[in-house]
Amino acid sequence: MKRILITGAAGFLGSHLCDKFINEGFHVIGIDNLITGDLKNIEHLFPLEHFEFYHHDVSKFVHVSGELDYILHFASPASPIDYLKIPIQTLKVGSLGTHNLLGLAKAKNARILIASTSEVYGDPQVHPQSEGYYGNVNTIGPRGVYDEAKRFQESITMAYHRFHGLETRIVRIFNTYGPRMRLNDGRVIPAFIGQALRGEDLTVFGDGSQTRSFCYVSDQIEGIYKLLFSDYVYPVNIGNPNEISIKDFAEEIIKLTGTNQKIVYKPLPQDDPLQRQPNIDLAQKILDWEPKVGRNEGMKLTFNYFKGLTEEELYKSEHKDFSKHIKR
Repeated sequence: MKRILITGAAGFLGSHLCDKFINEGFHVIGIDNLITGDLKNIEHLFPLEHFEFYHHDVSKFVHVSGELDYILHFASPASPIDYLKIPIQTLKVGSLGTHNLLGLAKAKNARILIASTSEVYGDPQVHPQSEGYYGNVNTIGPRGVYDEAKRFQESITMAYHRFHGLETRIVRIFNTYGPRMRLNDGRVIPAFIGQALRGEDLTVFGDGSQTRSFCYVSDQIEGIYKLLFSDYVYPVNIGNPNEISIKDFAEEIIKLTGTNQKIVYKPLPQDDPLQRQPNIDLAQKILDWEPKVGRNEGMKLTFNYFKGLTEEELYKSEHKDFSKHIKR
């Protein structure tokens, strides 16, 4: 039985990856320090013989006993609210954490796939974004802690591939949504749905003309799975190219939820990308992958998940307390 290590295992994507690889017959080892992850995302896996979990920060030395065939590095805060509150931890998991896991992959002769992001393109001057675009990132802006951590992550991964001959894969993940997203993590889909369910007005930053492209989680997981087992070592965009403005999306949410909220406008945060749309020609060519779940279908599934939250969860203003993780 093949053994795979998944970091960020209790997070949104990490937990879905644990499910996928368990279902594909792997022995899954999950690691998470639970700074943004939640054990409830993987508690259904705890009784299984071929799943094990370790509460650990991968920014510190990582040891896994026995053989290891694959590593998926998905540990990182991924929402602007999170990484603006814990900037040092975000930089460390992308740099020190990636270094530790590349070292582990080298020691175990394992193939490693690292989770990069569309944020490496920054506020893009090329649209849509293809893998050949080098990006437009403010290295010293508040969002730079995430963007640059991921750009460094890509660089050190390619260095290990070229210098040590390590088998590496890099996925650039565009906006993904679905069950297990945190309600108050600052991303637009849970923010809009939470506001609609609470009867609050929907908050749009800027004039709402900025665009996003949303990929349903099952499509994203399938793309990552295919990339891991491909022979391609350079970054690959995995996302849904169906683009929509935030204002139009807010109106879709109001229609979906059957609520009657107004849309209110607030100033656009610094360095917030005005356009985000993947060019997925490469994924279609080398992985024979493209998204299958349309936004209407995916949003209904996601809305049903959030409707199932308890009143306490729905009205809790902040889901994560980072104080015990912050050393001043």
